[in-house]
Amino acid sequence: MSRATKVVLAYSGGVDTSVCIPYLKHEWGVKEVITLAADLGQGDELEPIRKKALASGASESLVIDATEDFVKNYAFPAIQANALYENRYPLSTALARPLIAKLLVEAAEKYGADAIAHGCTGKGNDQVRFDVSIGALNPKLKILAPAREWKMSREETIAYGEKFGIPSPVKKSSPYSIDRNLLGMAIEAGILEDPWEEPPEDVFLMTKAIEQTPDTPEYIEIGFDSGIPVTINGETLAPVALIGKLNEIVGNHGVGRIDMIENRLVGIKSREIYETPAILVLMHAHRDLESLTLTADVTRYKRGIEETYSQMIYNGLWYNPLKTALDAFIQDTQKRVTGTVRVKLFKGNATIVGRKSANSLYSFDLATYGAEDEFDHKAAEGFVYVWGLPTRVWSEKNRG
Repeated sequence: MSRATKVVLAYSGGVDTSVCIPYLKHEWGVKEVITLAADLGQGDELEPIRKKALASGASESLVIDATEDFVKNYAFPAIQANALYENRYPLSTALARPLIAKLLVEAAEKYGADAIAHGCTGKGNDQVRFDVSIGALNPKLKILAPAREWKMSREETIAYGEKFGIPSPVKKSSPYSIDRNLLGMAIEAGILEDPWEEPPEDVFLMTKAIEQTPDTPEYIEIGFDSGIPVTINGETLAPVALIGKLNEIVGNHGVGRIDMIENRLVGIKSREIYETPAILVLMHAHRDLESLTLTADVTRYKRGIEETYSQMIYNGLWYNPLKTALDAFIQDTQKRVTGTVRVKLFKGNATIVGRKSANSLYSFDLATYGAEDEFDHKAAEGFVYVWGLPTRVWSEKNRG
């Protein structure tokens, strides 16, 4: 049954998205399939992927470099929000999905497509992120998910593709499912599906094993301007270059590995391994700088906002109106978050050992216990009396 005439397909070059091309055409009657691959700094050579799409039956194969957009408009706002899902995962993969959805919608509108397709199964989070984001950006577009509906095993999927000239993939020794971009890697499947098993060293590509890291610590200074990282050790760097350099420095010390049991939106617990060197250190440094430059009440209130914000990104609600409203609050808090944070990197640890800012709310004369102390200690007696008054009244009425 025909569901659409012209479709833009999110394309990675893997088995599922390659098979989607003939499947859409021969099973669902789609006349034309245009593929789109987004370069988000994953390090792959995308020209072979472009050619493979054409060889698999695509009428046009688009490759779009969106790395700078990814860092400036998705990663940096997440850093300003200290967006750690379940207080651990800096959303490296989740942040890419709303951007890819935007690129798909723009391509569909440019080429006059009436539908967008992706290769997500019904088990993961990405189907939600794509479907909801596409629906928010252009609710008139149909969304097709062949892999969510076909009932083929992996072997059957490969065999189906071979019927239409799609070569069987070379069998890899690695059994892992890996998603990579500039912000990090997400690794799952294989032995990792047993939460008791330690991840083998060969799953990690961005961070060194502790045994291989330097035996002396390295100090780095990260400069922020309005909550956005702009310098490393005093050198101003463009957004993509900054993330790339920091990935290298931090990963060299074994910093950035995450091994967690994650609660997926669809209700499944999954064991996830992440490597996110740069963005993880940037979030910790940024949060520390906020403690120096924001008032206590703003900091405490923002912590609750951050949890909601992280959940919204993870759950595919980047284009939700609540997310837009939270962005406005977060951006207002960042006006004073300018300064420098010093980080010590050593044997898998990134320890913040210093911070400074022209907007610092720290007063040495008030904090010191030395002779320079200017705090009025006599004023504290009345403050403590008033502060504790409700508790004393309650105690007097309820003793015994």
